[in-house]
Amino acid sequence: MQISARADYAVRAMLELAATDHVVTAAALADGQGLPHKFLEAILSDLRRAGLVRSQRGADGGYRLTAPADQIAIGDVIRAVDGPLAGVRGMRPEEARYDGVAEHLQTVWVATRSAIRSVLDETTLAHVVSGDLPEHVRGLADAPGAWQPR
Repeated sequence: MQISARADYAVRAMLELAATDHVVTAAALADGQGLPHKFLEAILSDLRRAGLVRSQRGADGGYRLTAPADQIAIGDVIRAVDGPLAGVRGMRPEEARYDGVAEHLQTVWVATRSAIRSVLDETTLAHVVSGDLPEHVRGLADAPGAWQPR
């Protein structure tokens, strides 16, 4: 799985919002994580359309989460800016069809999506802000070779 800059920036901005209880400007979010301002503004628009943040205009304007941080999964944020978590040639894994020796490849792609969901849909913004990650996520990160490139 490749995590796009758009998804990475969106999650980082959402974590900044999750760590505070007040409205934060786009500029402050960008500065807090060293993100490009204009790009982040487009991302915040996607997050607003997805119902994950609300914007407030005026002198005290900015952005805030629409739900508590423990109710927003990292997967929700990524879907809001990039679409489905796992795709095969632009299709959902269950739509891919294969013949012959590749017949069972669809099952591998569906299992891959399931594994991604088990991390991204079960880890909330609150988990990441606190560092208290779900046990199975910590277990995956602690698995032998997890931090080694391949």
